[in-house]
Parts: sequence; C-alpha cells; structure tokens
Amino acid sequence: MTEPDAIDRPDNHRLAYHFTAGASPGVVFLGGFLSDMTGTKAMALEDHCRRRGRAYLRFDYLGHGQSSGAFEDGTIGRWADDAIAAIDQLTEGPQVLVGSSMGGWIMLLAALARTNRVAGLVGIAAAPDFTETLIWQGLDADRRGILRDKGVIDMASDDDEAPYPVTLGLIEEARDHLLLGGPIALDCPVRLIQGMADRDVPWQTALTLAERLTGDDVEVTLVKGGDHRLSEPRDLARLGRTLDALIEQMQI
Repeated sequence: MTEPDAIDRPDNHRLAYHFTAGASPGVVFLGGFLSDMTGTKAMALEDHCRRRGRAYLRFDYLGHGQSSGAFEDGTIGRWADDAIAAIDQLTEGPQVLVGSSMGGWIMLLAALARTNRVAGLVGIAAAPDFTETLIWQGLDADRRGILRDKGVIDMASDDDEAPYPVTLGLIEEARDHLLLGGPIALDCPVRLIQGMADRDVPWQTALTLAERLTGDDVEVTLVKGGDHRLSEPRDLARLGRTLDALIEQMQI
C-alpha cells in the first residue's frame, strides 16, 4: 500500500490523505468516529471513482488513522475544520461529499461552510448531533458525574471491540455545532442511506435530517436489515449506484 501524502495544519499537526486525480465533480469521503481512510467504504469508493475517471479524496482527521495527534484532543469543530482544510487545499471545483456516521455530521458542517464548493451530499448512517442525542443523553447520572469529574470516560462498543474514550471537551464543544434542532440551510441534492437494523444510529435520524434540510431534492433510502456499517457487497453496490445517479443528474 502506498504511503499517504500529508498537509500541515496551523497547529503543526499533519493530515494524512490519498488523492486520485480525475474528472469533476470530485468526491470526498468523510469517515466516522474512530474510523480511518483505509476502511471498506473509503477504499471501495476509491476503486469506484478510479474506474470512472473521477477525482477522489480520502483523508484522516486529527487523531485518526495516519494523521498526527491524539484522538482525545479531537472535537467535532476541529474535525470539521480538518475536512474544510482538505477540501480547500486538495480539491478543485465542485465536490460531492460522502459522509459515513459521524462523517455525515462533518459533511453537513463542511457543506454549510463551503456552499459554493459542495455540489451534493451522500450520507451513510449519517449521525448529526450524536454526541448529544446518542452519548450524553444515553448516560445515567452516575456516568455523567464521572465524566464531569474526570473529564473522560470509556464507552463500551456494541461490536465487541475495545472501549473507546469520550471526553467532556468533545461533548461540550459539540454543542456549538448541533444541527437537528432547526432548519439546515442546504439546497444541494442530498441522498441518505440508512440501515433499519442499525444499533448505533436510529433509522429515524435519517428522516429527521431529511425534514430539517431546506432543499427539496432530498431522498432517503431505508435498508431493511441493514446494519450501521453498510459495508457488505450489496451495500457498496448501492452506494456506488446512488453516487453515480446523483452526479449524473448534476450535469456539471
């Protein structure tokens, strides 16, 4: 596997990335919480775009994958800034953002910051506001107290993986970026793919997000039996078809 390139951030951290040159509009993949740019969907999309001669970017946020920094130092705002920096510095022209889980929240924030550059959005189990609605509201009073006192708690994973840290800073900073409480002023076409057997993000989240988006061209695909990852061959094929159809209608 080839080594990634990197861009420098103002605080001397480095963002690792892989870029494939190609036609416009380009595609930018935004990974999830604790995920990285070598995941199944990120790599499958790279192959999909390469076969179509389309520009494609995948990268790692601060504290993820091959980028520098500690995961515990990351926040939603910082990771959104990383995405915006990657779009600004590594891509040209219109872009379609594909966001998985937390990446679905990041893609919305990036699109709001760069409405002139973002031509479309594809969310895969998009999880805007998850720090509040899924983590904070899911903690009992004792766990909230521990988080306030210690500044960090370990959260168990539903996938039998190692526990992961959640910091008080992550929860509190994210409250500056919550989106589902009101209209989301994006008019670009949006496609949301959501598994109905997702144990991490309730499928109703996709419907709420669709309602909050101000644009009319918003479609939700509910996959009965689909899990959170949506990384099986049929899921990847669906993602490719969704992306191709969205780009084809743009006629850019």
